[in-house]
Amino acid sequence: MVGIIIASHGEFAKGILQSGTMIFGEQENVKAVTLMPSEGPDDVKAKMKEAIASFDNQDEVLFLVDLWGGTPFNQANSLFEEHKDKWAIVAGMNLPMLIEAFASRFSMNTAHEIAAQILGPAKEGVKVRPEELEPAKTSAAVAAQPSNAGVPGKFEYVLARIDSRLLHGQVATAWTKTTQPTRIIVVSDAVAKDELRKKLIQQAAPPGVKAHVVPVNKMIELAKDDKHFGGQRALLLFENPQDALRAVEGGVPLKTINVGSMAHSPGKVQPNKVLAFDQNDIDTFAKLKKLGLNFDVRKVPNDSKGDMDEIIKKAQEELNKQK
Repeated sequence: MVGIIIASHGEFAKGILQSGTMIFGEQENVKAVTLMPSEGPDDVKAKMKEAIASFDNQDEVLFLVDLWGGTPFNQANSLFEEHKDKWAIVAGMNLPMLIEAFASRFSMNTAHEIAAQILGPAKEGVKVRPEELEPAKTSAAVAAQPSNAGVPGKFEYVLARIDSRLLHGQVATAWTKTTQPTRIIVVSDAVAKDELRKKLIQQAAPPGVKAHVVPVNKMIELAKDDKHFGGQRALLLFENPQDALRAVEGGVPLKTINVGSMAHSPGKVQPNKVLAFDQNDIDTFAKLKKLGLNFDVRKVPNDSKGDMDEIIKKAQEELNKQK
C-alpha cells in the first residue's frame, strides 16, 4: 500500500488527518508531520524520515503538503529528489484531496497514479455560494456521464443504506467513491415534504452525481419502471429501517442493506456507538431478515463488518431490562 505523509505549517496536518479518518475510517501507513513555531527545516525533515521508516512499503510514498514552496514542501522535495521514479508530492492539500487519496489506495499501487487521480477531486471540492460567482462550467461534466445513460433498462442498485444522517460526508465521499453511483436517492416521506432539507441534500451531492429526494411510494414506482433508467447506478438512503421495509415490501429489489447510523432518542437503547434501537426497530429488522435481506453493518467501506444478529440480541436484552 502507498504510504502517505500529510505535512503542514502548524497543526493543520493533524487536524485534516483526524477529519479524513472521521469520514473514511482509520488508515494504515499514513502519518501527519507538523512544522511548529519553535522548529526549523531539519526538524521537519527528521519527522518525515521517521514517518517513512514506519511504512510497510517505503518504495511508494505520497506527500500531501499545505503550500507549494513552503518549508514542508521544500523538505519533502529534498527527499523526493532521490526517489523521483516512485514518490510524488501534491501541494494545496484539502479534505477532498485527502479522502480521494485514501480511496485510491484500494485500486492503485503507485504514488504517481494516486497523485494524478486526486487533482480533479481536489479542484472540484472548491465551490462558492452564491453559485453565480463561479466561473462558467465546461462540458466536462456532461462528457463524464455514462454513455449508456438513458438507454432503456432498470436501475442498478449499488448500495442501499440506513443512515439517520442521510447524505453526509461519509456517504458523499467514502461510499460514493467505492460504489460509483450516478444517482443518490433519499427515500423518505418526511424529507420529501421538507423543502429546506431537500435543498440541502441536493447541494451536498458530490461532483458528477445527482441527488434526489422521493417518498417511499414514488421509489416503489421508480423501481417498477423499466423504461428510463438504463445505465443509472442508484445509491439509496433510508432514514430508518421502517422506510426500507416499506420499499422492499413494495417491490424495490434489494438484497443487502448497509446499516450505518441510527440516532439515539428517548426510549431507545444503544448497543454500540452508532446504532440505537427501540422494539419497533428490532421487529422491523426481523421482518427484513425474513424477506431475505442481508445486513452489512459498517459506517465506512474499510470498517470491519458488524454482526447484526449479535447487535440486535444485545439491544433486545437491554430493552427487556427496561420493562
